[in-house]
Amino acid sequence: MSLEKLKPWFPWFTLLVLIVLVGLVNPAFFNPAGMVSLVADIVPLFIMALGMTFAIYIGGIDLSMQQVANLVTVMATVYLAQFGIFVAVICVAAGFGIGALSGWITTRQFVPSFVATLAMGFIALSGARFLSGERALSMNTAAREASFGWMFGNTAGVPHELVIAGVLLALAWFLQTRTTFGRALKAVGSGELAAVASGLKVDRIKILAFALSGTFAAIAGLMFSVKLSGGDANLANGFLILAIVAVLVGGTPLTGGVGGVMNTLVGTLIVVVIRSAMVYLEVDATMQQMIFGIILIAAIAMTIDRSKMRIVK
Repeated sequence: MSLEKLKPWFPWFTLLVLIVLVGLVNPAFFNPAGMVSLVADIVPLFIMALGMTFAIYIGGIDLSMQQVANLVTVMATVYLAQFGIFVAVICVAAGFGIGALSGWITTRQFVPSFVATLAMGFIALSGARFLSGERALSMNTAAREASFGWMFGNTAGVPHELVIAGVLLALAWFLQTRTTFGRALKAVGSGELAAVASGLKVDRIKILAFALSGTFAAIAGLMFSVKLSGGDANLANGFLILAIVAVLVGGTPLTGGVGGVMNTLVGTLIVVVIRSAMVYLEVDATMQQMIFGIILIAAIAMTIDRSKMRIVK
């Protein structure tokens, strides 16, 4: 079997090897209840990474996701008592709108996605700071329990966060693999010029991809807010690089057209295992960020399609 045929399985091999190594260092890692709890804790990160997958799958990137999630934590906290469970609709609509605007700036104003989304991230951060008065906010406990208490319960030992993550994964998988929109995403990621030549409405597809990215970021922010019972303009800080790492180590390269949401599931589990190992080994938070930065560089180097980067002379 050739190396190219084995390449799609590398993330799975990596995950298996990491689980075995961490389990040898810390046998308690294999405790089923502990593993379920560990996976449930990273559901917001996984949801954010799912959204990031759509942006990277088309050959772009969304650097606004972290700040969109921060904005939503504040919005959910401020407006929960007034709108109840319908605050979720407001939050998701805000994420969709910010993502769509990022896509419009990228496609219609020809601003590279990393610049457009970075700028939109600053705007979202400013909105979060203004709305929160630059302080941490506490959520109304009674309203939180009435509207979102179900979100963090469990049924038959299965945390509801995992059920939510499973539903969103199934939805994202269906969009990617079973719809014309998903096939169009792959076509744009594989070669934008060829997609244009084939008659696809590339601008609309890219705007929708970024809108989905913003939507998933908003859902992650809502879960952050409800789980921590509050909002803050910095609550989701540190998760952007983890979401990007999860997508890339899962096998969806920055050049797009390959991989997808199931790869992101594997990539997120790899991130979880690595984080668990670093926590067990008492690696401080600053060093963890540095390590994930190195992993990010390595993931880009190993997954990027260099044929798309060549300059024709």
